[in-house]
Amino acid sequence: MPRKSRIDAAGALHHIMVRGIEKGTVFRSDADRDHFLERLGAILRETQTICCAWSLIPNHFHLLLRTGPVPLSTVMRRLLTGYALWYNRKYRRQGYLFQNRFKSILCQEDFYFLELVRYIHLNPVRAGLVGGLDELSGHAYCGHSVVMGKVKHSWQDTTSVLGVFGEKLGAARRSYRAFVAKGIGEGKRQDLTGGGLLRSAGGWEGVKALRAANVYQRSDERILGDTDFVRRALTSAQEQMEKRYALRSSGFDLARVASRVSQVLKVKPAEVWAEGKYQRIVEARSLLCYWAVRELGVSMSCLARQLKVSVPSVSDSVARGRRIAEEKQLDLIET
Repeated sequence: MPRKSRIDAAGALHHIMVRGIEKGTVFRSDADRDHFLERLGAILRETQTICCAWSLIPNHFHLLLRTGPVPLSTVMRRLLTGYALWYNRKYRRQGYLFQNRFKSILCQEDFYFLELVRYIHLNPVRAGLVGGLDELSGHAYCGHSVVMGKVKHSWQDTTSVLGVFGEKLGAARRSYRAFVAKGIGEGKRQDLTGGGLLRSAGGWEGVKALRAANVYQRSDERILGDTDFVRRALTSAQEQMEKRYALRSSGFDLARVASRVSQVLKVKPAEVWAEGKYQRIVEARSLLCYWAVRELGVSMSCLARQLKVSVPSVSDSVARGRRIAEEKQLDLIET
């Protein structure tokens, strides 16, 4: 059976799980972990992707990400490819470092946000890397220590977590810590490590209870949420795919996108592709990148080759293009 495509949308919450190939080690030392976090932070900033929780285990890692203007697959490809190349050079090894396909689960934020934060941050405790909650609060390789203010990472969003527990920072941290402590005895939560009916309902007991009440949920392994959330997510994903197919089928390509940019921003067609730091040129290239990536599904590496710039530069342009489109209320297709 062919694999299903990933479900992604700007602002969506995703639980990411990445394991070493054949359960092999991906972090041999603190230096490896430090390099990975430095790389992660740089990519999150460049792509305006928000990280709400994370933890590094020797043979795998977890991330809770809210996507920005750059597709999740692009963010993860940059992170995994870059780190794997660095790791292989350092240890003079060859071949794949990670399992071929990372696992990403689109999550219903209202129901699962805090549960996922707690589950991800307790991974070092479950793995025996730390002795308990006190030690976890100072553990440098888990986002819990950042929420508790013991470790600093500017790329981690602690506000959305602590904001749930109160307005005053000290009181919010105490309440958050108490909430995390209650999860220590729960062990591994199968219902939080993937989507589908079983997980969304909290296991077979939940499924049987729903069916006893004549409630039948729609499910999808890529999604963690109730049936309405699953239906909305699948509908949105299908609409996005159909939109891209329709655009391409009607002959929309980069040249047509560039022409539309020229029209709406009132710049010369050549300026859309031009180099330079003049505002009109920067805006034109940014809008081109945003529409190409989001509307047509063009890869950022392809755009980087076309524009003769780096992938991070294209990533910045996509984020800037999104702001321009929203502020000026611009659409690729004239309505």
